[in-house]
Order: sequence, then C-alpha cells, then structure tokens
Amino acid sequence: MSSTNNIDHYEFHHRAEHEDSALNVTSGVEDQPVVNPYYKRRKRRSLTTDEYVEGILAGNITILSQAITLIESNNRDHYAQAQEIIERCLPYAGNSMRIGITGVPGAGKSTFIEAVGGTVTELGHKLAVLAIDPSSERSGGSILGDKTRMETLCNNPSAFVRPSPSAGSLGGVARKTRESVVLCEAAGFDVIFIETVGVGQSETAVHSMVDIFMLLQISGAGDELQGIKRGIMEMADLVAITKADGDNRHRAELARAQIFNALKLFPPTESQWSPQVLTCSSLTGKGIGDVWNAVEDFIAHTKANGFFQSNRNRQSKYWMYESINEALKSDFYNNDIIAPLLAQYEADVLADRISSFVAAKNLLDIYNK
Repeated sequence: MSSTNNIDHYEFHHRAEHEDSALNVTSGVEDQPVVNPYYKRRKRRSLTTDEYVEGILAGNITILSQAITLIESNNRDHYAQAQEIIERCLPYAGNSMRIGITGVPGAGKSTFIEAVGGTVTELGHKLAVLAIDPSSERSGGSILGDKTRMETLCNNPSAFVRPSPSAGSLGGVARKTRESVVLCEAAGFDVIFIETVGVGQSETAVHSMVDIFMLLQISGAGDELQGIKRGIMEMADLVAITKADGDNRHRAELARAQIFNALKLFPPTESQWSPQVLTCSSLTGKGIGDVWNAVEDFIAHTKANGFFQSNRNRQSKYWMYESINEALKSDFYNNDIIAPLLAQYEADVLADRISSFVAAKNLLDIYNK
C-alpha cells in the first residue's frame, strides 16, 4: 500500500473513532475575494492649472505634492501644464536659502537633516527637504526611504519632505529638482534642503542650484585625508564631521583638524569665504546649532559682497542651456523620422557594418534636414 493510501486509511479510521467527539473539524466557508468585486475605482479628477497655482500659493501641501509629481512625470502630455505652472509660480519664488547636503552613504545625511530641520523650524522657518534617492540600475525602482528615516520631521507641520527617484538620469532629476524648488518657494518655504544621492557626479548637479554646499564627513573610517578629493572639497562651503559623540568624539576632532589644515592648501574661493569645518552629533544635538549659525553667516557674508545674487544669475544661465540640451535630446529621440531609424542603425553598428561615429553623424544629418 502506498504512503498516500496509508494516510487516507488512517484518517478514515481516526474520524470513525471520534464521530461523537466535540472536536470534529467542520469544513469552513470558501475563501473570500481579497478585493471587493463590487468596488469600482474612481479616476481622480485632474486639476486645472489655475487650481494648481492657487493651491501652491495658498501653501496646500497636497496640491504641492501633486504638482511636483506632474513635473517628475515622463508623460509628454503633462510637460506643457507643468511648465505653465512653474512659469506662473516663478514671480513668487526666490525668497529662500537653498542648501545642498552631500556625503558618502553612511554619513548620516537623513539623521543630520532631521536634527538640523528641528532647529530650523523652531526658529520660525518653513523647511522643504528635496531628497534625491538612487534608483536601481537593474529594476529602475527606488526605495524612497527618507520619509521613513525622517519620521519626526515628516510629522512637523512646518516641514515638507519629498523624496524623488534619480531614475538613472542625473541631469533629468536635477532639472526637475530645480523646478520643484521654485514650487516650494512659491508655497512659502524659506529654507530648502537638497540632499544628494551621495555617489558619483550628483554633487556637481546639486551645486549648480544651491546657495551653500555642505559636505558631511565621518571619522574612524580609515585615513580621513583619503576622503579629501579635490573636486568635492573645492565645492564645499561648510564641512560637518558627523557622529561626534561617545568614544568617537576624539576621532571626530582629529578628523576636523586634518580636514581644516588640508583646506588651507586650496586657493581662495570666489565667494571670499573661508570654508569652515565643524563637528556635530545628530543624536545628542551637540554642535547642530553651530552648523546652522555657520549657514546663516555664509548667507549674510555672500549677500553683503554680492556673490549671492551673482551666483544665482550664473545658475539661471546654466540651467537655461541645460534646458535647451534636454529639449533637443528629447526632440531628437521622439522625432517621427529618427525613431524608426534608430533600431536599423543600431543593428548596423553591432554588425560592424558602420562605426558608431558615422551612425551618429548620419542620424544627426537626417534630423537636421
């Protein structure tokens, strides 16, 4: 007799022996559907441009979030409305401190922002945090976990936290982040934090849209001087050594001294500001107030010598050309004549029938005609 038959035979006799028992198991009801079969999802009504602008200017966080989603959309139908919203909000923008924050993964950027954010809102400011989250190169997905890490700040009525996926296109997300800054300023936020991905060239893109650039460093991770790369250090207006608490406090002070001495070797900055190096602890709050005081000192210094406005003018010029490049690229790839030819030229390149450079030149010649 097979093992299955043995089991069936045992269960038959087992039930027969306990027919009069109160422990008999009755057959239950059938599984119910997870979703109500009678539920009909209603499509949310799209807001008009007037409704978006009015909601943003009134400080409506829900409408602000929806407008940023519209900006981030890759749907070409959303582009025209998004640009109109930005254009109408532009006269109400520009009255904020734009602060870029970067650092290697593990430097405690989110915890630092939450600590400084609490200080900023206590001083009566309205804070918007635009966090650029790295997207997976394989799936294209993004965790967008900053709102989880900034739980206290997310529940602060004077703060707005908005994570955005990099989606593999650094230039694209940087442009959309700059446009989001305009909407946040129009909504009444006078302090804007832009947290970078923290890897690669994202720092350069963010540096081109902020008034002050802050670099977070950690100590105890090996030779601190190895972390001083000329490019990123030249951009930093303020360096904060985080996690300066407990047994790590001495190492943080040592790292501060090493970085401070290294910065003296750099040529004078265009802003005529000497970059400061401070230590702080996001957990205990020690040094957080000093960091914010340094930010305010930098803004006051650059406004007094005219660098603040000249820097913003230069950034506006830079983003005009970046927008042209982005529009030309989008128009090229979505061109009705070019789109069908791309696969053909790609196959020729892969089969070594034509070089990459000749293929690109031919496609551009066709596009220009």
